[in-house]
Amino acid sequence: MDVVWAHGESNVRDVAEKIDRPLAYTTVMTTLDRLYKKGMLERRKSERAFLYSPKLSRRDWERQCAGELVAGFLSGPRWSGEDLISCFLDEVVRNASLFDELERKIKIKREELGRRKP
Repeated sequence: MDVVWAHGESNVRDVAEKIDRPLAYTTVMTTLDRLYKKGMLERRKSERAFLYSPKLSRRDWERQCAGELVAGFLSGPRWSGEDLISCFLDEVVRNASLFDELERKIKIKREELGRRKP
């Protein structure tokens, strides 16, 4: 994914050449195909090869992963939302700029929710 995010649309050979370690062409091809089947890449046929491009930006993908992690944590039987929030805040307060950003986002979200009420 790093190569495709960095270089945009790429074929298997392009990706194989840009990876830091030597991998077999077929290994790279299989990996790109699996990423395509998982919905992380788009592909289109160009002559005899597929050209792959990211379906999501790195930022959007990281946000989606974080959302899935939090949703899974909150819906799990073992932990409560309160535990998650408590641990999260313990980490955030160690960084003043993150704490300020969290406070700003909470304010924005409260305003959004306030506008939705009839």
